[in-house]
Amino acid sequence: MLGIDTNVLVRLLVSDDPAQTRRARTLIEKAAADEEPVLISTLVVLETEWVLRSRYGFDRAGVHALFRRMLQARELSFEDEEGIEEALFNWETSSCGFADCLIAAHHRRIGCRTTATFDAKAAKLSSMLLL
Repeated sequence: MLGIDTNVLVRLLVSDDPAQTRRARTLIEKAAADEEPVLISTLVVLETEWVLRSRYGFDRAGVHALFRRMLQARELSFEDEEGIEEALFNWETSSCGFADCLIAAHHRRIGCRTTATFDAKAAKLSSMLLL
């Protein structure tokens, strides 16, 4: 299995550096040809959302569209694809940030009955508890 870092995933999503994008695509194509899974960890997904917003100026809809495209890529596998899908759904239908949606989904999927928070906005998610 091959794991990739946030900067490699960002190159694949935004193609802002032609040389690095080409190297990243070649790596993914080689792994696919060798039938080696390419793993995107939950941490990389979280950091990628932050980079896309803060460094590249993407808005919520833009990040959402890129993530949907990323999840459809047959060459990529995800540490917690169902959790990411749940987070994207909640993020699309709430005013919460992506990180809060991903934390809530991840915690729920690993067995937490709730996630305690001081964040009133995040507490609007059904699996969060406002302290």
